[in-house]
Amino acid sequence: MRQPHGDAAEPGKGGGRRAAWWWRVFGVVCCVSVWGCSSWGRAQGLSAEADALAPHLLSVPGEAMLIDPPRPATEDSAESAQASSQLRMPADQVGLASWYGAKFHKRRTASGEPFDMKALTAAHPTLPFGSRVCVRSQATGRSVVVRINDRGPHTGKRVIDLSRGAAEVLGMVGLGLKPVELFALEEGERDCPAP
Repeated sequence: MRQPHGDAAEPGKGGGRRAAWWWRVFGVVCCVSVWGCSSWGRAQGLSAEADALAPHLLSVPGEAMLIDPPRPATEDSAESAQASSQLRMPADQVGLASWYGAKFHKRRTASGEPFDMKALTAAHPTLPFGSRVCVRSQATGRSVVVRINDRGPHTGKRVIDLSRGAAEVLGMVGLGLKPVELFALEEGERDCPAP
């Protein structure tokens, strides 16, 4: 008759002790492996502390799921939804802008007032005199509010002719014609719309 091998020994003959011994060895090997991997990860900066993970773990009996971390509570969700829906106000007019300065300084404008090249004014073909317009340079991203006091430009695809002062604010002096966006401001408005 053959003798059974290993753990299949007859009960009471030491087979249970061998199985318990193998389980202990297996447990020690697992612990050493886990400890070695976690210490290597920490040395490489790859593991997070338990406290850092705790807010993002959802415990379900028998399993753990990683969920998205909570968003910072800086704004009310209704306000942020409204802000994202109004990402950017469309421009009333888009085209090229030019500027004029010393050659016309102190000359009479179409509105009758003398031209001041340092003032924040502009010439536009159709907008009423005295109206305010936000001009945003697409080249530099800068904005300026100008008052319409003259007519022009009279050539090409230009949509507005700025005073030298306004061109300096936009960073356009010396750049020639540059693309701009125009936003007509309502009476009492003094600032450009948010970009």
